[in-house]
Amino acid sequence: MSRTVSSWILSSARSSFVLQGKGRWYSICIPNRNKIKWKLFFSKTCPYPSGSCSLDTTFSFPKAFRHTSTEEHFSFQLSPAQINDILRAGELSHRTLDFNGKNANSVLRFESNQLASNSPIEDRRSAATCLQTAGMMFGVFDGHAGAACAQAVSERLLHYIAVSLMPRQSLEEIELAMEAMKPVQPILQWHRHPSDVEYREITSQYFENLRVYWQHLLDLDTEPGFSLEEAMICAFKRLDSDISLEVQAPQENELMRNIALQVAFSGATACVAHIDGVHLHVANTGDCRAVLGVREEDGTWSTLPLTRDHNAYDEFEIRRLKREHPRSEEKTLFVNDRLLGILMPSRAFGDVQLKWSKELQHSILENSCDVEALNIYQYVPPNYHTPPYLTAEPEVTYHKLRSKDKFLVIASDGLWEMLSNEKVVKLVAGHLTELNMQKPPLTFKKPINLGYMHNLLLQRKSKGLASLDQNIATHLIRHAIGSNEYGEVDPEKLAAMLTLPEDLARMYRDDITVTVVYFNSETIEDYYRNH
Repeated sequence: MSRTVSSWILSSARSSFVLQGKGRWYSICIPNRNKIKWKLFFSKTCPYPSGSCSLDTTFSFPKAFRHTSTEEHFSFQLSPAQINDILRAGELSHRTLDFNGKNANSVLRFESNQLASNSPIEDRRSAATCLQTAGMMFGVFDGHAGAACAQAVSERLLHYIAVSLMPRQSLEEIELAMEAMKPVQPILQWHRHPSDVEYREITSQYFENLRVYWQHLLDLDTEPGFSLEEAMICAFKRLDSDISLEVQAPQENELMRNIALQVAFSGATACVAHIDGVHLHVANTGDCRAVLGVREEDGTWSTLPLTRDHNAYDEFEIRRLKREHPRSEEKTLFVNDRLLGILMPSRAFGDVQLKWSKELQHSILENSCDVEALNIYQYVPPNYHTPPYLTAEPEVTYHKLRSKDKFLVIASDGLWEMLSNEKVVKLVAGHLTELNMQKPPLTFKKPINLGYMHNLLLQRKSKGLASLDQNIATHLIRHAIGSNEYGEVDPEKLAAMLTLPEDLARMYRDDITVTVVYFNSETIEDYYRNH
């Protein structure tokens, strides 16, 4: 398939003076003879130069099948196999088994994927099993003004939650091991994609600050400790506080100082689910979203949202911010549906330029930055009178799982901008049905041997299973960027969306990160039978 990019893309690019941003920037398209020039205006975050807060110099990502030209006519050629390669590159899946090979966990498995729009991608994800306490955790983190804050939060937040949940005795044992310079038992078992990156240069500092946090918990001298809701709230707020303090601390190492600056002055929203047996807690800060797929007794599917988007469209958030600031600021808190006219989400990690006083910002930047860095970070929003305007405190929702609760979808707003809650649940449910229908029953003929079983499995695979996305997150992303007005995937549109130049791609789609957690209905039913 080789042709010029779809006319619906170019025509909208020519005719739209201001495009309602899918993410970070407004874009103003200015035709100039045969070329298109782009001026960047703020949309989702502060007016930093594009990519200035990201770690482009530290981490590089391949740019597969993507053009960088902004000329009006460019051609693309993607085979179905190449499209699949792009869509499936970030796939991650994990099935939960106990030591006997049977699943006694309420989490049956999870499947996850990402697709970049920004270069590099600003979204991050995390998944881990708690080793010192019970349960599993899944997180999606949507960065803005670069990937730095989302990267740091994805590495650290689950540890802060796990430490908040640990009993006092476990914390004391870890602290004694540290004092004796003995190995410390791991707190989490991570489930990561091979391409997931880490701030290895700063891992030791992150661990030291985590240690300061558990020392603080020991000083509280309270037993029992936090409830799960309290633990999640405390962990979110403490990590955001540490991000703020780390950039204020004197730092001789230039790399460490630059990372701390990038983390603090970029931002990230976060949605984390903690699942322990039938107990599901979801903590949300910002506009990522968690939705439960429920199969009713009559076989129909329903949707149960577990989060609210924290932005200017939410009445609760508007009232909260009005309570926290003088009446004289009511008209300037949200301008053009953005916090202070700049940021779309009204809760986020980092973004210290919306939390610190003007004096603190000036003092830190004067002492920490050279002239070039000052030009990047030194920015005071209009109508900035009574900070902080932004908080990382999450809203925590509790749900007791039932056997009819089949799966949980956690995703960044890049997915929800394209698909409604109901459409996402319908797609996951339909995918489950289609997978089951395409799996022919294994009919055994005696005697059974390994060669016979192998041939049966090859027959099953040859009957079309390879053409269906095995990973449900990939299936959702495919529909999010490739669906037509009838809800069907249009191959031409899908190819066009995947081959847009970088300076056009951000106008039509955001980074997308999706994690789908499937529940074990049998385990949930056993719980209710035994209780």
